[in-house]
Amino acid sequence: MKRFTTIALVALLALAALVVPATAVDATVEVRSEVFNGSNFADIFDQETGDIVINSTNFAGFWYDIDDDLSSETLTIINDSSVSGEAIEENGLVYNATIVQADYEGDFGGEAGTNADGDNITYPLVGLFADKYVATDDEDAGELVKLLLDTDDKYTLRTGSAIELAGGYELTAKQIDVEGDKVWMELSKDGEFVEDEVIDVTDGEATWDYDVDVGDQSDVIVFRCLITDVFQGQVDSLAVVEGLWLIDYEDIMEVETSDEFGELEVDAVSDTITMKNSGTITLSQDKTVDIAEGLMFITADSTDLRFALVKEYTDAGTYEVRGSIAGTGTTTWTTNEFAGFWYDLDDNEGSEELAIPVSGTTVAEETMFYNTTIVQTSYEGDFGGEAGTNADGDNITFPIIGLFAEEYVSLDDEDAGELVKLLLDTDDKYTLRTGSALELAGGYELTAKQIDVEGDKVWMELSKDGEFIEDEVIDVTDGEATWDYDVDVGDQSDVIVFRCLITDVFQGQVDSLAVVEGLWLLDYEDIMEIESSDEFGELEVDSVTDTISMFNSGTITLSRDKEITLAEGFMLKTADDSTLRYYPFVERTIGGTVAEEEEEETPEEEVVEETPEEEVTEETPEEEVTEEMPEEEPEEEPEEETADDQAPGFEAVFAVAGLLAVAYLVRRD
Repeated sequence: MKRFTTIALVALLALAALVVPATAVDATVEVRSEVFNGSNFADIFDQETGDIVINSTNFAGFWYDIDDDLSSETLTIINDSSVSGEAIEENGLVYNATIVQADYEGDFGGEAGTNADGDNITYPLVGLFADKYVATDDEDAGELVKLLLDTDDKYTLRTGSAIELAGGYELTAKQIDVEGDKVWMELSKDGEFVEDEVIDVTDGEATWDYDVDVGDQSDVIVFRCLITDVFQGQVDSLAVVEGLWLIDYEDIMEVETSDEFGELEVDAVSDTITMKNSGTITLSQDKTVDIAEGLMFITADSTDLRFALVKEYTDAGTYEVRGSIAGTGTTTWTTNEFAGFWYDLDDNEGSEELAIPVSGTTVAEETMFYNTTIVQTSYEGDFGGEAGTNADGDNITFPIIGLFAEEYVSLDDEDAGELVKLLLDTDDKYTLRTGSALELAGGYELTAKQIDVEGDKVWMELSKDGEFIEDEVIDVTDGEATWDYDVDVGDQSDVIVFRCLITDVFQGQVDSLAVVEGLWLLDYEDIMEIESSDEFGELEVDSVTDTISMFNSGTITLSRDKEITLAEGFMLKTADDSTLRYYPFVERTIGGTVAEEEEEETPEEEVVEETPEEEVTEETPEEEVTEEMPEEEPEEEPEEETADDQAPGFEAVFAVAGLLAVAYLVRRD
């Protein structure tokens, strides 16, 4: 009997092990360039009066130092016979990345690379495919290592605690001497010791520089740590860190002539890396064309040639999405100048506009204007159905509105007074086994409960935070079908808040599957009501119709080296320079949150800073979710089910029974 029990448990565990989580939550950040639009390349060249040039001024993905007005990368589509129609022939696309001397964020001081005052240190930075690298030689970009960290954030560490850096590195405050003027610091990687140093702050702040031989270069500084204070108390011993810089020195990228990066081939290497396309690149309609290392062109689903350059980020962290750089005078940002604003490339539609007049460094009261307008946009999924269709019944729209660079949906097509956040709009494909759940945004989940024995109906359930919301039996006998869930929201009745497109159902001998190829979801329980005189940070609502108009209710001073919040998550950044430079920006986060500045790290809980370079695993849209035991049925069965429909999809039960039967026969033998 014990043998039988063991076999039965193994069988059950084997079945349970098939369960793999899936998610429809966006795990990427896309930053796009200015949009180029014309009938063909010749038309766009006429508009640009020459080459099509993409650099840090019109593409937020490329590295830019606002303090020193420095940039490194340029991508050019050449206006000559190599480019015509929609095609970029060989050598028609040229990419350049140049070494620039960039200031450290931390005020490290020291000997290497100082100016006359000995406190303005620079290092040779190269933007490469919208990522930051450091050259091991100031004048030769042939050997590069990735920049993992450059920050002047402040951290207070108790002895024994650690700051988690990028790339698996950790910085630990080991001990503080009894006099309270020295601290023993240790750098480690993946739990293995790298180097340590006793840092003396008797005469004030001090920098620990760790240097090693890297590639062909000797004594390259690969890590910098600025200690500004040490405290030895009766209870706590503390070290204050206010500067960190780290490169991934063990992973050297060697760049040589004829090396290939995606569609690009290296043409020359000096202080500038020059690459050209080695084959034809065609920007045909509704395509994503990979260029190299996460850089890609995206094209509109349009007969016109409309495209933008995009950088896609997938590593965990917080990414800044900025607008074009401005100075004194009046500057206006629309979707073309600010990649953070919502934009529909296919229909060439945007919603938001920001205009800021600056005199000296001052924005006078009621002179800054922010406007956002309802736009009818198409669903990503081809849902069909009745609501909002065109003459063909297959082009459905909904009233979207951008608000402070976030996507919302208006409950009324012509009145933006009630808004709910758009959580999901996708035509990605997901294959769900019965009993499995697809994680959506906002705590929602979509579960394929059961499939009927005929294999033409699927019972789907929508839940939030584990609580049942609604379910539906979806019949695909006549082909794909859409489940629309509607409720009363705010002052509006029967508002569709969730859409799910089922394109196929499969009832096999082993697996039962449902294929989802369209999802749309609103955060309908959280309504934002907007009225005249409402205030959002520095902005006050002037009027609400199909357009929300706001102005600054007070004077705003653009002081140097500041981040100024206009409204929640919607900010301006100014340069640390006597010449005014600034831009609007928003932040997009993948994965966990970033540790707050001046956080005290305790030995007991070493929860420390997560950096943009930390990697997470991305779920792909095609990934199949495996089978688990069917969940408990809701108290009320869907009304449209017949007697035959109410007992479908007990495949998991039969599978377990079969495994137990085999185990029993083994036991008899």
